[in-house]
Amino acid sequence: MDFIDHLRILSTRIATTRDRVQTEEATKNAMIMPFIQILGYDVFNPLEVTPELVADVGTKKGEKVDYAILKDDKPIILFECKKAGADLSINHAGQLFRYFHVTEARFGVLTNGLVYRFFTDLEQPNKMDETPFFEFDILDFKERDVEELKKFAKSAFDLDAILTTANDLKYTTAIQNRLGEWMVAPDEKFVRLLAADLIGNRKFTQPVIDQFTAITKRAFEQMLGARINDRLKGAMTPDTAPVAGSDAAGAADTPIITTAEEIEGFHIVRAILRGVVAPHRICMRDSQSYCAILLDDNNRKPICRLMFNNAKKLVLMLFHDKKDGEKVALESVDGIYHHAASIKATVLSYPPLVESKSVQVATV
Repeated sequence: MDFIDHLRILSTRIATTRDRVQTEEATKNAMIMPFIQILGYDVFNPLEVTPELVADVGTKKGEKVDYAILKDDKPIILFECKKAGADLSINHAGQLFRYFHVTEARFGVLTNGLVYRFFTDLEQPNKMDETPFFEFDILDFKERDVEELKKFAKSAFDLDAILTTANDLKYTTAIQNRLGEWMVAPDEKFVRLLAADLIGNRKFTQPVIDQFTAITKRAFEQMLGARINDRLKGAMTPDTAPVAGSDAAGAADTPIITTAEEIEGFHIVRAILRGVVAPHRICMRDSQSYCAILLDDNNRKPICRLMFNNAKKLVLMLFHDKKDGEKVALESVDGIYHHAASIKATVLSYPPLVESKSVQVATV
């Protein structure tokens, strides 16, 4: 499985068990240690992952880091752990600040098993910044987040490369957050900046401010919607070969919108079937009522159906031994992974793909 597939499996497990994890120690065992393992570090090898590394700070002796990842016997990443769901404000990072100052590690991670906040010393050497340059949410991550996280994996860890991108990533995240705030509630200064060249000689009165505030919000929404549609169209690559279909003769007049959840579900099915069949043989056909995942783009070889049109009720239809489909409810798109065995069995039940050959039939 790919790196992202391991993360999705852990995400699904945490989503279903997080309410039972009540202590910091349980959080470490059920959430944080598996996360460190996915990064490629052996949590059972104290020469690679040292639990409770002693870090004496001034007159405070015997203080311990929850986990320290080592390279060449030197710490490179420190983990300060809180119990699942605990607050991760900068006020709760005091110990990590102290550990960072007295060790050679350049990265500190503050986590509650759900969110991982990565810190370094971009502002002052050997003093941990108060703002993380990267944040990873195990229950809500995107592919670009995974690409950033990969840089901390054992096989890819490069101190200089991470520090080179950390500065840009920190400020990129800050700007994205500010733009996100302006999309929801653009402040007056921002509206004035955008409207200055548009209102001509009119005074910037309160009615004008209100008018352009509404226009700014609407412009953001329309631009974002257009970008999302473009990205969805781009995700329909030739090897995916999705074909728009309709359930009834009159449905052709209604546009079929392939949602981000359906595309994510399609790629999860592909990930499940990796090693079972070639990826290009797994195809998607969207329709008004469901999104069909087919083998060889053949309606007679259904793998499953994604019935995701109701965002509050995700349903997966499975096909056992090519019989009528069975509907199962999903708590999230990642719930598809729970039905991996059934999906593989369905595909394996179809005859293998072979080259056609002419056959001589003898007549008697």
